[in-house]
Amino acid sequence: MPDDRNPVRKRHLVVTRLFNAPVESVWKCWSDPNLIMRWWGPDLFTSPSCKVDFREGGTSVVCMRSPQGQDFYSIWKYVKIVPLQHLEFTQNMSDESGHLLDPAKLGLPPEFPRDTRTVIVFKAKGGKTEMTMTEYNMPAPDTEMGKFAELGLNQTLDKMVALFFES
Repeated sequence: MPDDRNPVRKRHLVVTRLFNAPVESVWKCWSDPNLIMRWWGPDLFTSPSCKVDFREGGTSVVCMRSPQGQDFYSIWKYVKIVPLQHLEFTQNMSDESGHLLDPAKLGLPPEFPRDTRTVIVFKAKGGKTEMTMTEYNMPAPDTEMGKFAELGLNQTLDKMVALFFES
């Protein structure tokens, strides 16, 4: 917990991507575990497993494997789902079974975010889809954790965009 002498500055991390695909196809990237495993994680990371319970109140457990072979699990607890328009969930680190874990115990920095409110908005744009993802209360962009969070999210979403250019 930060003290008054060294408060952790926060910001909302917002990233927008335009997909060469209809909303239905981009939406499916969030609900189909086989698709999630193809794009989840920044460059050089893979996603070897994903369990999805895609409904309000449901949870998904997604694995992200580092290039060194270390597995990191995230749990997504769905708060609001408006099909093809809006998706809201809370992200946390977890074990393989979906039990919450303290990021510091995984060797992550103390400012690693917990209970990250994540909102994704989908908009049809003439046969294409604009998707805006917002992660709330993330570390400030001029901090090391803030820079890694932004880089990782951008690389992850670039991998999602690339799905629609594969043959």
